[in-house]
Amino acid sequence: MKYHLITLGCPKNKVDSDGMEMILRDASVVVTDDPGNADILIVNTCGFLEAAKEESIGVLQDLARRKRRNQMLIAAGCLAQRNGDEVLARVPKVDGLLGTRRWMDVVDLVDQIRGGRNGKKRLLQRYTLLGDPDVDYADAVPRPPVVSGSAYLKISDGCNAPCAFCTIPSFKGKLKSRPLDAIVDEAEALVRAGAHELVIVAQDSTDYGRDFGAPNSLPQLLSAICNRTGPDLRWLRLMYAYPGHVSDALVEVMAREEKIVPYLDMPLQHGDPRTLRRMMRPSRLEMVYDHIEKLRGAMPDIALRTTFIVGYPGETEEEFQGLLDFAQAIEFDKVGAFTFSPEPTTPSYLLPDQVDDDVKQDRYARLMEVQQPISLRKNQAQVGKMLEILVEGEGEIAETGDPLLLGRSYRDAPEVDGLVLVPGVSGVPIGSMMEVHINGAMEYDLVGEPLLAETFRSSKAAVTLLE
Repeated sequence: MKYHLITLGCPKNKVDSDGMEMILRDASVVVTDDPGNADILIVNTCGFLEAAKEESIGVLQDLARRKRRNQMLIAAGCLAQRNGDEVLARVPKVDGLLGTRRWMDVVDLVDQIRGGRNGKKRLLQRYTLLGDPDVDYADAVPRPPVVSGSAYLKISDGCNAPCAFCTIPSFKGKLKSRPLDAIVDEAEALVRAGAHELVIVAQDSTDYGRDFGAPNSLPQLLSAICNRTGPDLRWLRLMYAYPGHVSDALVEVMAREEKIVPYLDMPLQHGDPRTLRRMMRPSRLEMVYDHIEKLRGAMPDIALRTTFIVGYPGETEEEFQGLLDFAQAIEFDKVGAFTFSPEPTTPSYLLPDQVDDDVKQDRYARLMEVQQPISLRKNQAQVGKMLEILVEGEGEIAETGDPLLLGRSYRDAPEVDGLVLVPGVSGVPIGSMMEVHINGAMEYDLVGEPLLAETFRSSKAAVTLLE
């Protein structure tokens, strides 16, 4: 048999898809890039926002339209967990639903569908593991045998935060941390498989361990990964830190361990206390300033990333200006921004004073106008420095057709941040690491040239690119 798997949504879904792939391969099911040639079609869906839900439904509908009589179509992941009945109603050719914490049962589901015992009815119980001790997904996750440079490492699932706009606890459940030893074993396996970078992900990575009575266990976990992995692990990157959970111990271990890159993603969602209180988020901005001061004091070269939501219900012009002032005061290196999306079942869905869509878009544009010169200044400060990059691929300069190497420095997380562009260089294997001299900066990307003498070249191509 052959399978074709499509992954939508966040890095946490990518980790689950990797686990499904290894389980399928262990069962002698072979991957194919051609959905028409597959016996099993799987979509690991996203259900976080309405737009993501519609994208997932659209992908399922497209596969269903082309589905052959003997193919099976499985909807897995968040949308299957959150809106399984709607999935079956809108895509009747879906043969099975696989919940967020049942991806390890993918072969069992395939066997049930093949046996035809349940037809198109719900084949697996859809549940969130809230208070259910009988289902444990926390063992080491099997992963692909080869990794191209970078890999995500999921340390927990679910979330305890009460954010009023977020749907995740409704289908992911409360925080469930994986055992430390299982995570470290997986980290070692990923490094042996070729990972030079491990990216720590979770709904709230800094809450790791709280569910088994050991809050602030993240520093211990990071130290264990650094100690147990060999020199092939060059970067350990931390994503999704929650304000208030960035402890002194975490700052200390980040500054001490060479493998931990000076980078932190701390989604704050807003910069005005009134909006934050309606969001049911930490609203004491003094705490955030304290975090930032400690992080920058311990790691002067740290790159800080955050995300903001604009147009939250009740957001006045004064509150939005508070966000702009906050962004200018902190000067984050990286900022992701989103317009508020009202999600059914969340407290924010019923809040009064919903903001008009045109106002949301205007505020989004204004926030980006404030952030772009900050990002440019931060990048310009890198010019003249030597940075190690992780090679991610190749392209070409549109105007000249010259080759263009694409990589990331420690300042850039995969998929969400910028790149380091190296004009005139090709043939460097994806996943390898090399040193470059930064000789140009744009708002989101850097430009560099390699340090190796045999690949040194004039920066003319870089200048052309910048122009």
